[in-house]
Amino acid sequence: MKLKLSVLTLLFFFSYNFSQQLQLSPQAEVSVLTFGPGTNLNDAFGHNAFRIKDRAQGIDLVYGYGGYDFEAPNFYLKFAQGKLNYLISRKKFSDIFQLYRYYDRTIDEQTLNFDQDQKQKLYNYLDNNYKPENRRYLYDFFYDNCATKIRDVTNSSASQGIRFSEIKDEEKKTFRTLIHEQVGLNTWGSFGIDIALGSIIDKQATSAEQMFLPKYIFKNFENAQIGSKTLVKGTNTIYKSRHNKGYKTNLFFSSPIVIMSILSALIIYLTYRDYKSKKRTKWLDVILFGITGIIGVALLLLWFGTDHTATGYNYNLLWAFPINLFVIGQLFKKQTKNWFRSYIKFLIIMLALMIMHWFIGIQVFAIALLPLLIALLIRYLYLLRYYKTA
Repeated sequence: MKLKLSVLTLLFFFSYNFSQQLQLSPQAEVSVLTFGPGTNLNDAFGHNAFRIKDRAQGIDLVYGYGGYDFEAPNFYLKFAQGKLNYLISRKKFSDIFQLYRYYDRTIDEQTLNFDQDQKQKLYNYLDNNYKPENRRYLYDFFYDNCATKIRDVTNSSASQGIRFSEIKDEEKKTFRTLIHEQVGLNTWGSFGIDIALGSIIDKQATSAEQMFLPKYIFKNFENAQIGSKTLVKGTNTIYKSRHNKGYKTNLFFSSPIVIMSILSALIIYLTYRDYKSKKRTKWLDVILFGITGIIGVALLLLWFGTDHTATGYNYNLLWAFPINLFVIGQLFKKQTKNWFRSYIKFLIIMLALMIMHWFIGIQVFAIALLPLLIALLIRYLYLLRYYKTA
């Protein structure tokens, strides 16, 4: 038994060290894979990975960044806090090909114009990065994701600087506009993103910053230079999607703008009915103050209670005001305090400020919020009138 264990230990030792010391042959190719978007929100932005192919050494591996570390303690809490470590993965190319073909996602390959030393350096970096003690890293959606890692690792593996040229006829866009390109304007995905992420993503992204999206890795690599030669020496579409059109958009009648318009129409109708009968629908006000307050608290926690870089300076707090949650008690009283009437005036001013922020471009808000903002304004004005005459 001891002999078997010793043999197994030696085999493991030699196989481990062989993998660390493997020298790529002159026929080896290194390339960047760009995978088309999937139909779900978590893969709507596509994906990038490195491919190391060396038939002489019998390897054809794909290294990709951005995998979930499900074994991490307090996984969901760390995910919410922006403290979750992500993983580098290593898979056989044949397995990756079958997976993306099954999900009908396009696979484009760009073979890098690297010399032997650069290929070896890239492979060594990835192989070392894949070691258990190295494979975890703190993820950032905009600045340290599956795409930016490709750009940064390629840069560090090149013996000379890579020059990324401006893409011809490519207009400058904000981070939010770039996100909308992938998930649309009137989808539940974009609705949630536009509420959760703040004004930070409404700044114009540089060419380098655009590479947080996999498709811009493809575009920028296509136009890049390394020394006196092009970075990419050949492009090949390994698999072309047949039916996948990317992130699934909602049917119009179940889209955010329709649903929010229906809810807003209901709020306006109930407000009109209250106006005619000189009454107040208490349950409606409790729901409105409760929901806007809960959303406001969540946004405040995302801003100050997490390490997410994109959730700060979020002016959705101008309509989803956290204090709404703590003044609900006033809504049950027949005679309210003078300060509560002043508070309602304050909420109206906040809505006006939000529209001003939207108009001058400080922050772009979800388009489906517009009918809700109109309904909230009408309701607040009615409450002001109601409490004045009550």
